[in-house]
Amino acid sequence: MDLHSLDRDILQRFLRYVAVDTMSDSSSLSHPSTEGQWELLRLLEKELKEDLKIVDVQMHEKGILIARIPATCSCTAPVIALMAHVDTSSAVMGNQVKPRVIESYEGGDIRLNASCILTKKDNPELCLYTGQTLVVTDGTTLLGGDDKAGIAEILAVANLLVHDPSIIHGPIELYFTPDEEIDRGMNYFPYDKIACDWCYTVDGEKRDCIDTECFNAAAVQVTVKGISYHLGAGRGRMVNAVTIVGAMINALPQAESPEATDGRYGYYCPLKIGGTAEQAQLDIFLRDFDLQQLDRRIAAIQDLAKVLEAMYPGSSISLDTAYQYYNFAEESRKVPQAVKTLFKAGEQLGLDLKETVIRGGTDGSWMAQAHHVPCPNIFTGGYNRHSVYEWVALRAMEDSVRLMVRLLELAVE
Repeated sequence: MDLHSLDRDILQRFLRYVAVDTMSDSSSLSHPSTEGQWELLRLLEKELKEDLKIVDVQMHEKGILIARIPATCSCTAPVIALMAHVDTSSAVMGNQVKPRVIESYEGGDIRLNASCILTKKDNPELCLYTGQTLVVTDGTTLLGGDDKAGIAEILAVANLLVHDPSIIHGPIELYFTPDEEIDRGMNYFPYDKIACDWCYTVDGEKRDCIDTECFNAAAVQVTVKGISYHLGAGRGRMVNAVTIVGAMINALPQAESPEATDGRYGYYCPLKIGGTAEQAQLDIFLRDFDLQQLDRRIAAIQDLAKVLEAMYPGSSISLDTAYQYYNFAEESRKVPQAVKTLFKAGEQLGLDLKETVIRGGTDGSWMAQAHHVPCPNIFTGGYNRHSVYEWVALRAMEDSVRLMVRLLELAVE
């Protein structure tokens, strides 16, 4: 397949996938959380089976799609998996997406609608794609490149593998998961049904960036019980749970918040609050690249709860702590070939790959922890995620596909 045909294949797939409404819904009790995700999963299942003629395609009852492409050589090679998620964020409207294709970007700002402009000032990477194809929003929804760009790229890789016998590769597994955006993507993943030795999520952002680390993440749900009295007769008797929750929020270091940190700095984030004077709740998210530092943050919340109980006699504070995901760098360090082979593939293609960290997590975070395999995260060529200013560059999407194909070839060598 020539480069023009590859570009066209990627673009057509991407436009087809973003047209499906797949916003996840954290309030839903079903899995996947929305019917639109089933629609896209069934579309992918059909394309894998009917268009690409892949024999081994299985749909899990909880909306996890797995496909296997057999090796084209008899030599020993690691089983490599490529993974993407079908849902889109609910941070801004993610349904009824109306993408606009700019076939030859002329440079300068891009007007999305009467009141929304994608500016070069805020998007300096635009200058890298002058004269090339971009896909942007209409300024009312996100685009869905997170992670439908990754899906389109994985399907383009699969298309190349099944139609080009000159590509020699080992056994390949493809995984498509739901509800990644609401941290449920791997809740029902059938780890006992897979055989991958290396797994790559295709859920990154800027071209040439390979995420080799992510946060360790935990959540603390704080429940404060106070004592309620009529406000006119509360002196000496009332213990206001809302006041105590406010005191806990104010005690968290502002210098260690999401809005005050970047790079490798972790944070405390009070994210949700509610209740009454008698009982109030607070959800706190904790993040750090170092697991010991994350544990320190958990201990700090525990100590703070004890102090507040002492300061407000009659109150009681209970904490429900849960680890959400772990830094996938730990497994990559055990099997460094997974990252080294990827960077060697980039070098051979003339790509200037860079190791980056992701201030969040991926389904690969769960995969690394549960299945004990390395799970680096490959760029998709998408920018401004979870925003009406989201855009993708087709050339970067093509580079992601070329990188994955060369990776699969080098894994055999």
